[in-house]
Amino acid sequence: MNTTNNTILITGGSAGIGLEIAKLLSEKGNKVIITGRNETRLQQAASQLKNASAIVSDISSAEDVENLVKQIRIEFPELNMVINNAGRALVYDITEENVNAFEKAEDEMQTNYLSVIRLNEKLLPILKTNDNPTIVNVSSVVAFVPGFLATYSASKAALHSYTRYLRLALKPANINVFELMPPLVNTEFSAPIGGKNGVPASFVAEQLLAGLENDNYEIRVGQTEDIYRLYLSSPENALLAMNQARKQEAGK
Repeated sequence: MNTTNNTILITGGSAGIGLEIAKLLSEKGNKVIITGRNETRLQQAASQLKNASAIVSDISSAEDVENLVKQIRIEFPELNMVINNAGRALVYDITEENVNAFEKAEDEMQTNYLSVIRLNEKLLPILKTNDNPTIVNVSSVVAFVPGFLATYSASKAALHSYTRYLRLALKPANINVFELMPPLVNTEFSAPIGGKNGVPASFVAEQLLAGLENDNYEIRVGQTEDIYRLYLSSPENALLAMNQARKQEAGK
């Protein structure tokens, strides 16, 4: 697909993977709109970008999403790409007592899965009116094989399943649906689970760009490809490998 001269909405674009994606795509001659909950961080991020706009918005809030879509409809009717990058991960052990696992899982599922469905549904009428309409959902290596963050893994597995069918359903309308599947990434977001041992966020952004340019609809970055191949041959071995690696990374 064409990766220049697009108008792109990136949720969770004030830091980490989202910001690196925004940098790369803005440098490619695209108009970029980033969202985030913290206005100060969002404006700081936007100042690092070319041809970018920032909109304060919490993707898990129905009211915020309504306002976001209204603003896009008025100010950016040419929007033709949405990158659903905003995510939520809570670090806790589901085997321990009184950790409020249900509430934490509900929070993660709302941000990582349900909010993506809501935003995609509301933006589809805009995307359909423009050339090269594209949706990118950012899931994770844990979409295939769950890790220590069990409920976070479940939310990404749900997103993966939804994305696969959405791609099939929107194919007759010529709407591209990509899935970006990073491994552990060195960001503030992943710091509590050993993120310093992960790949750079800039590398993930570069892999996304390559995947878009080559119409690679399931972009399995770095270790994700290895885990995926192992999963195909032995789901049990993949599960053990994923969680052994996580234990080692967290202990470093």
